Amino acid sequence: MQSSKPQNGRSKFIFVTGGVMSGLGKGVTTSSTARLLQLAGYKVSCVKIDPYVNYDAGTMNPVAHGEVFVTDDGGECDMDIGNYERFIDTSMTKDHNITTGRIYMDVIAAEREGKYLGQCVQIIPHVTDAIKANLRRTAEKEKLDIMVVECGGTVGDIESLPFLEAFRQMALEVGRQNTLFIHVTLAPVLDVVGEQKTKPTQHSVQELRRIGIQPDIIAVRCKTPLTPDARRKISLFASVEQQNVISCHDAPSIYKVPEVIESQGMLKVVAQGLSLKRSKPKWGDWKKVASSFSDYNGSVKIAVVGKYVTLPDSYVSVYHALSHAGASIGKKVEIDWIDSEKFENGGEKKVALLNDYQGILAPGGFGKRGSEGIISAANFARENEVPYLGICFGFQLAIVAFARHVCGMAGANSTELDLHTKNPVVDFMPEQRNVHDMGGTMRLGAHDIAVTPGTLAHKLYGATTIRRRHRHRYEFNQNYLDAVTKAGLVLSAHSDSGRRMEILEIPDHKFYFAVQYHAEFSSRPGKPEQAFDAFVRAAARS
Repeated sequence: MQSSKPQNGRSKFIFVTGGVMSGLGKGVTTSSTARLLQLAGYKVSCVKIDPYVNYDAGTMNPVAHGEVFVTDDGGECDMDIGNYERFIDTSMTKDHNITTGRIYMDVIAAEREGKYLGQCVQIIPHVTDAIKANLRRTAEKEKLDIMVVECGGTVGDIESLPFLEAFRQMALEVGRQNTLFIHVTLAPVLDVVGEQKTKPTQHSVQELRRIGIQPDIIAVRCKTPLTPDARRKISLFASVEQQNVISCHDAPSIYKVPEVIESQGMLKVVAQGLSLKRSKPKWGDWKKVASSFSDYNGSVKIAVVGKYVTLPDSYVSVYHALSHAGASIGKKVEIDWIDSEKFENGGEKKVALLNDYQGILAPGGFGKRGSEGIISAANFARENEVPYLGICFGFQLAIVAFARHVCGMAGANSTELDLHTKNPVVDFMPEQRNVHDMGGTMRLGAHDIAVTPGTLAHKLYGATTIRRRHRHRYEFNQNYLDAVTKAGLVLSAHSDSGRRMEILEIPDHKFYFAVQYHAEFSSRPGKPEQAFDAFVRAAARS
């Protein structure tokens, strides 16, 4: 059976907005809705709109904004793009993350080129037209049946108004049967009262209506299932049918959310709103995969030693990649986020607390702060046979630790951390030396990697060529290749015709493996990335 498309053959659009407060889980609602449509046989993808004026997320502090997720084509995107990829198992491009900065840059460039023919360039229609054009272009390029568009922030924020206005206009232009609005709100429970309160949702919907948008579906975040009385009130005051009020209560894992909302008829409601013919998902192995994140037989205790651990969302893809690996072997991965500065400035002896863990992971990062603590952790893992996985910065600092403590290179370091080190075992990439802009100028995106046969890397990946995503300016200095290999370090993969080393391993160690690329961005539920899978399995055996 074919999907019901607009008469002009173009895609249908679902717009997801949020009210009351940020952090309610619009990304999970968006991803879950897209997954249900995909399971029903539609070609679907997601777009995240971030109303900030930054061009992209690349220069933003991860502790304030969360992880920077890198796409195959080198986009530095909001972490919700990673959520979309994990749910619908589809690689996104940088076009799937739209910011105010990108839109305004497009509009100003067009004005400078004279494309507006002397007009006074304004928010309406020029900025809203640019927003609509971006969405339509991506949908048409990918030949999507349905595009699910999430607008970041909260309704009422001044930054998001042009985007919401663009959504309103699109509903008029492509027809209401080809657009659907989902509004994510909150039904809090006050301890002193003990009942779910609907007033925040009522006010949020009123704010959305003032902008000119009537939501079709209200997705209500709540701790426990929405009560019939709360559902009735929301239906009455938000002017939506009760079946269109969906309870998004806490689930054992985010991968259970599609089942939670579908049990209330989510797909049927969406199909009615968009005039779709198919309204039942074919679950395949999704339910089995989702259940694996709550059906555990034991646990594995992992220490993530990094710079940005005060906000775990800084490493959200690392968290999910570990979870995917644990679920695949029936183990719950218990993660302790340890600030690497804890092992510096007189705290070097504290590194012994890592004895309490079955594995140590050093994730990505930049800059001197906390770097010596990561070097200490990497060396501790090597000396004490604790399974170790290093990612990007964790790869580079594992090389520094090896050079210092095995090769005897006093003061060995990365030139990022010590510009005058006598042993720069990690150095600036040559093509980066004349780069002055910070945004979008690192080595970014997916690159082919040649894996050496007979190595652990080859055993794990089962291939001589893999493709993984990168985000770095520094690399292993191959002037030190002979020294480290003679001391027992194996550099088991390279890229760019041998110019860049990508994987290191220590063969006589229980599991000591580090990668220059960001392996976490390639992990999926039910299909854990191989380096993470091997690391968690090794930790589980410890």
